[in-house]
Amino acid sequence: MGGSGFLGGELVRRCAAEGHEVGATYLTRPGDPARARWLRLDVRDRHDVTTVLDAFAPEVTINAAYRSSDWASTADGAAHVAAGVARTGGRMVQVSSDAIFSGAVARYDETCPPDPVSPYGAAKAAAETAVRAVLPGAAVARTSLIVGHGASAHEALVHSLVAGSRTGVLFTDDVRCPVHVSDLAQALVEAAVRGCSGVLHVAGADALSRYDLGVLIARRDGLDPARLRTGRRAGSGVPGPLEVRLNCSATRRRLATRLRGAREFLSPPA
Repeated sequence: MGGSGFLGGELVRRCAAEGHEVGATYLTRPGDPARARWLRLDVRDRHDVTTVLDAFAPEVTINAAYRSSDWASTADGAAHVAAGVARTGGRMVQVSSDAIFSGAVARYDETCPPDPVSPYGAAKAAAETAVRAVLPGAAVARTSLIVGHGASAHEALVHSLVAGSRTGVLFTDDVRCPVHVSDLAQALVEAAVRGCSGVLHVAGADALSRYDLGVLIARRDGLDPARLRTGRRAGSGVPGPLEVRLNCSATRRRLATRLRGAREFLSPPA
């Protein structure tokens, strides 16, 4: 689900390359027909979800569909997908987010319950609850900021800030564990193929502020990081947690995929 998005596109590419028969959903923009059977779907419509899953009957469904400001897509949509998967008898991997946490503790491991402080975090937490209630054997993969290939929203933001085509700041007190989209997709496919269940934490090895991440992106791309302005999320009125560090130790013992840190995958080319 969500095959036309940034992560979804990488999942489609990887699954097709590994020889899997791929059904990928989209709302407005189908992708490369050589890599997948593209299925138009609105996850907010339970009947639509049921129809698509009944028609394709996947062995495993990876749900990467969401809209950050849309409860119906993020929370209700995940519940609809879980109900559809339960009907067809397949397995499910639900992609979740570190936004489900408040940042009140130093590090969050896979046993930590959600305590969201933003509408998006609450929607993702509700999605987790729905999926695990309907499909106790499902996997829920919590991740962090997704970057890579120069195609992510954060990379585009850094480029526009350096170029002056957009105004704004990068927060120095907003800390996450950025993950490369290729590493994340590989881990999700591995979890799906292995039939993993329960909560997984799938994030990068380095905890960085959004500003520090922006500096790494700028340097990799030969841009001047001095053009990036800094700010603080605290007191800005932007909803969401400040420092959220995912402890991925238990997940690393379950998966063979190596989750690199941003300092490694954003290092400038030699």
